[in-house]
Amino acid sequence: MSKQYIGYIGSYTKKESQGVYRFTLDTEAKKITSVEPAAKLDGPTYLTISADNQYVYAVSKEGDQGGITALKIIDESGTLETINNQGTDGSAPCHVSVDSDNKLVVAANYHTKQVESFAVNADGSIQAPKSIEHEGNGPHERQEKPHLHFAGYTPDEQYVIVVDLGSDTITTYRPNGDELEEVHVLKVRAGSGPRHIAFHPNKQYAYVMTELSNEVIVLKYDEAAGSFEDVQYISTLPDDFTENSQGSAIHLSSDGKFVYAGNRGHNSIAIYRVKDDFTVEFVEWTHTEGDWPRDFVLDPTEQFVVAANQETGTLALFERDQEHGTLTLLQKDVKAPEAVCVKFLHA
Repeated sequence: MSKQYIGYIGSYTKKESQGVYRFTLDTEAKKITSVEPAAKLDGPTYLTISADNQYVYAVSKEGDQGGITALKIIDESGTLETINNQGTDGSAPCHVSVDSDNKLVVAANYHTKQVESFAVNADGSIQAPKSIEHEGNGPHERQEKPHLHFAGYTPDEQYVIVVDLGSDTITTYRPNGDELEEVHVLKVRAGSGPRHIAFHPNKQYAYVMTELSNEVIVLKYDEAAGSFEDVQYISTLPDDFTENSQGSAIHLSSDGKFVYAGNRGHNSIAIYRVKDDFTVEFVEWTHTEGDWPRDFVLDPTEQFVVAANQETGTLALFERDQEHGTLTLLQKDVKAPEAVCVKFLHA
């Protein structure tokens, strides 16, 4: 019997996309099938799935308001039903996360400078958000103000980490009910534009992808203090690459041996081996077989990687060598309109 996993795709809806899509990965056939609409929403570019696989929380637009839509997974095929939406005036957030107990949703807003926290009710619906506005800027032309690009939990969920591309900062907050209290701020290299962060399973290191400088930053993490220090910066692009490229997503294998980082423009996933001191060394680049890979994901078995190419509106499927970390193309040009992020139901 083949093992199949349900995944979801967040997307822009500026052209032909209808909102959130679902798909199936057949790990025996090594193929993606059944890409189809799961929920009609405006601009659900990023989404997150509750640990119990009952709810999906997606960024979204409703008229002049941007916010989060709570959806319920109502059957085994992954059909979604809207529960409620909470929004505020202005643009939608660009990133959303939820804790494992499904008590607090957090969202980062690129345009409004705010991190928002939404208390979750027992039925999966969300309450109106509490918000904190960031301040600051950087030397790059795109750093005229804060641009929050990530809000998510530390492995022990004692803290929420907010990554701010506009001010080159990584801020640690402590959740207190449905509010967030600032604990620590790390300033990384000016003009680097940090975008996303992923933690090593040992909980002592984390890896940041920068959008503007196209680098992976290795951070040492103090779990007790909730603080970081930067220990390595390494490029995600070839030395001779001079065209426009912007860093996108970053993910680790659960064994902590490999870091994967996306390049939009170079259209690749850069692969790194984690060394004994938890810094990284470059392995190789894998082309994503499409344009502008905004995100990618390891499937629940971690034998496969699915990349989402936004501009070509396609998914590509790769098989992952778990010993060497390398990726081999299995399938490309799987239609997924305006695809941004890809998430699997938890195994």
